[in-house]
Amino acid sequence: MDLHLKDKRAFVAGSSQGLGYAAAHLLAKEGCRVAINGREEEKIKRVAEKINKETGTQVIGLAGDVTLPDVPGKLIQQTAEAFGGLDILITNTRGPKPGGIDALSEADWQVGIDLCLMAHVRLIQSALPYLRKSSAASILTVTSLTVRQPIPNLVISNSVRLATIGLTKSLALDLGKEGIRVNSIIPGWTETERVTELFEFRAKANNSTVEEEAKRQAVESPFGRLAKPEEFANAAVFLVSPAASYITGVMLSVDGGMIKSTF
Repeated sequence: MDLHLKDKRAFVAGSSQGLGYAAAHLLAKEGCRVAINGREEEKIKRVAEKINKETGTQVIGLAGDVTLPDVPGKLIQQTAEAFGGLDILITNTRGPKPGGIDALSEADWQVGIDLCLMAHVRLIQSALPYLRKSSAASILTVTSLTVRQPIPNLVISNSVRLATIGLTKSLALDLGKEGIRVNSIIPGWTETERVTELFEFRAKANNSTVEEEAKRQAVESPFGRLAKPEEFANAAVFLVSPAASYITGVMLSVDGGMIKSTF
């Protein structure tokens, strides 16, 4: 199936590793020019060179912390200048600090709000002037299964990510008349560095091991395993592609059946 991504222009936040990296790599493989982003300049440049070498597609690495108010605008501007515009925006950020209500400070909550809501808002606001000039404009927010099924000791994620779902649906309704599609992926437990960190947190609390916690979580899926980042990327790249031209306002779970609700 041709996704019609050749020579499209994309920015993928939080893409030096994990879900963002998998999506950026597949976009490049499909012929899309991609700007990837991470906080460490040396690392993001190295990752960009790796994707470029493996796909033969133009990939640029832009360093910057998207939780800082003035950074998203600069990153989007750099991307548009490098590619002559922007067609695709994927807003993806690392997860907030784990813990229950008593273990988290107000500063922890503010960081979580910047991570799980305001980074998405600022990136989208900055990208809209360029997306409005595109004939195939698409936005994808990346959230978490916590928006449908709260996870113990992730109270910030359980709370704040819901706001990004509201943002996504609102923008899908508002921007559809301009031909801009807005969707979200709700990833489940996936083999990423972030998930390993959460299993380390659980292992410490439960006096177990990371391997034991991973096995315990895996059985929650009918498949009996965690997802691979590439499985997330397959869904993400389809949703942002012109092949999904009549899909907007969708909150797609890529969770291996771990979410038990009907809707």
